[in-house]
Amino acid sequence: MTHPTGYSGAQIALHWIVALLVAGQYIFKDSIASAWDAIRQGTDYAFDPLILAHVAGGGLIFALILWRLALRLTHGAPLPPENEPAPLKALSHVAHWAFYAVLAIMSVSGALAWFADLTVAAQVHNVFKVILLALIALHVLAIPFHRIVLKNNVMIRMIRPAE
Repeated sequence: MTHPTGYSGAQIALHWIVALLVAGQYIFKDSIASAWDAIRQGTDYAFDPLILAHVAGGGLIFALILWRLALRLTHGAPLPPENEPAPLKALSHVAHWAFYAVLAIMSVSGALAWFADLTVAAQVHNVFKVILLALIALHVLAIPFHRIVLKNNVMIRMIRPAE
């Protein structure tokens, strides 16, 4: 795998689009949660475009994650900063690959819960929701850590494409 000096414009755009879509999934999840509860109770629920948006958003996240994964495998990713301790480099590597896996699992489990009416898939979806939140928190907390403690500006790689 190659190691460019930074991410491509497509990789950066996909990162931020997926981040916004994931935020939307969390913010607007109440409609689909209510519909799921109604289905479990055997009652009707009213049409809500946010239900469709959640289902479509999950599918779109899955497609964009596959695209981003393909770009990472073909174009590579920059190496961690030189001054990052080895254990943190390993943690960062695991966390980045975990994002791909968790987002894929969430997309597939959500689709299986909704379209195949699988309760176990809904349970998996809910467990991985917590794991995803933990990964997001770790990811966001890494920004000030890199800037303040390690005194590098690793964040710039996700704002400005490599030349």
